[in-house]
Amino acid sequence: MSEAAVRPALITGVLPDSIAAEIGFTAGDRLVAINGQKPRDLIDYQFFCADEFLTLEVLDAKGKTHHVEIEKDYDEDLGLEFETALFDSLIQCNNRCPFCFIDQQPPGKRQSLYLKDDDYRLSFLYGSYLTLTNLPEREWQRIAQMRLSPLYVSVHATEPEVRIRLLKNSRAGLILDQLRWFQEHQLQIHAQVVLCPGINDGIHLERTLLDLAQFHQGDLPAVASVAVVPVGLTRFRPTEDELVPVSPEKAAEVIAQVQPLQAKFRQQLGTTFAWLADEWFLIARQPLPPASHYEDYPQIGNGVGSIHQFLQQFRTFARQLPQRVDPPRRLTWVVGNAVEQAFQPIVQRLNQVEGLTIQLAALRSDYWGQEITVTGLLTGQDLLQSLPTQILGEGVLLPTLMLKHDENRFLDDMTVEELQAQLRVPIYLIHDLQELITTCSQPEITLSQVGG
Repeated sequence: MSEAAVRPALITGVLPDSIAAEIGFTAGDRLVAINGQKPRDLIDYQFFCADEFLTLEVLDAKGKTHHVEIEKDYDEDLGLEFETALFDSLIQCNNRCPFCFIDQQPPGKRQSLYLKDDDYRLSFLYGSYLTLTNLPEREWQRIAQMRLSPLYVSVHATEPEVRIRLLKNSRAGLILDQLRWFQEHQLQIHAQVVLCPGINDGIHLERTLLDLAQFHQGDLPAVASVAVVPVGLTRFRPTEDELVPVSPEKAAEVIAQVQPLQAKFRQQLGTTFAWLADEWFLIARQPLPPASHYEDYPQIGNGVGSIHQFLQQFRTFARQLPQRVDPPRRLTWVVGNAVEQAFQPIVQRLNQVEGLTIQLAALRSDYWGQEITVTGLLTGQDLLQSLPTQILGEGVLLPTLMLKHDENRFLDDMTVEELQAQLRVPIYLIHDLQELITTCSQPEITLSQVGG
């Protein structure tokens, strides 16, 4: 990436009582350089700012250049927040995976929905998955020099011909060589396998897990863990693809195949190592393994053990629930139908509060054409299609994981305000369990909780 392509980083926030606040930084300023070096991204910013003596080149909102000298403790944070973690451009995907969710969306939506992230920096910072097929040598060198570990890698298959078939990219066949590179440099990855029936399942899945287990050695294993995830398909996917959805029978087959391998890994490696996403058990209509099965939840981002973790966290927060609410209130909690049975203990506990009635609206997504749907994929149209036929009570509890992270907008571009106007009841935005408990406990409507 040329230095000319690196844009000054837009500052969007200054933490109170921070060094930046004391100096007089404000939102709208732009950071150009740190000790003469232009940061490409948040990683560079954090690395360059670790020094005790800094000279910052800054553009204020009027375009005037300032040079600011700072003396601080080593590793002390300046207190700046930025518009984006990347100050240059996103490294985009160069694969053509038939199961790519980006390609399974309808045309005409907001442009950000069609960006194919395959950027190792976002993988390091936020745990997003990348394929390693698009990295020039200088980026590999940067990963090694800055010790950017762990990264999160979509492996899918270790057999070169199978991975090339899945990613539609000849460079995809280099995955074992790339894993050896991580091993040689004592860097670490977490891997995922998106299982596509008829392509990378069966003997190919077993080969992949056994190959990856060979890299789980020593004090810092190159492959720390693996998650096996069912492929997610929508009705908008290209009609010429070779994919088929995961059926309950297939899910049961995969569970039966992987569990003996997990037992083998526990015996040989001292860890389960290869994990099945909760979705497998939901699709197969089988009970989840016990909470103790998930060790320290190394693959929570892939939905491995997320239901157990959610239930455990709820039990802690539930201690805050009152014995009764007055006046009585009825609320409708919207979730994907994948978690309908798993969330019943939560609903039952909430309904033990005198005067509180929580109705679970467990919905499938007709928008995506899915029989079994996780909560995060529900759209405004799905809610508008299903909720008007129900008695919603005094409001709707809406998990914000359905929404774009920085605005109240669903994946189909409908806004919460538009949905609320159609439903004619308040919509309570639920960011976390604490907010769920607080909203259910307090009958007063607060503007911070309600969409719009």
